[in-house]
Amino acid sequence: MNRIKSILMALVAAAILAACASMTGVALAPFTKANDGVLAGNNGMTLYTYSKDVVGSGKSVCNGMCASNWPPLLAEGGPAVSGDYSVITRDDGKKQLTFNGMPLYFYVKDVKPGDKTGDGRSEGAWRIIKM
Repeated sequence: MNRIKSILMALVAAAILAACASMTGVALAPFTKANDGVLAGNNGMTLYTYSKDVVGSGKSVCNGMCASNWPPLLAEGGPAVSGDYSVITRDDGKKQLTFNGMPLYFYVKDVKPGDKTGDGRSEGAWRIIKM
């Protein structure tokens, strides 16, 4: 009986530790997490939306030189996404993750996780996603 109690206590402790550990980087989809209240890639880098993209259109208008400065969050493989997330096909045929119908991008001048230097760029066209 004591052995069973010990095993149960160990399982409960492991579950509590796992729950606490997940609170620092809440996984929101296979490719994103919350980083200090802002949507970020799993690499910790801030994600942005572009106001010139049309919600739910299934298209990104940021291609070519734009995508060089604002790299899209690519969804490689056949990710299973649901809820607020979906995947679109870019003009170059690559798959890009969207959040609430808006394609997601990084900013090339953000150099470390947590940087938000792209927020408000291009007269406010580029915005972070607050969680």
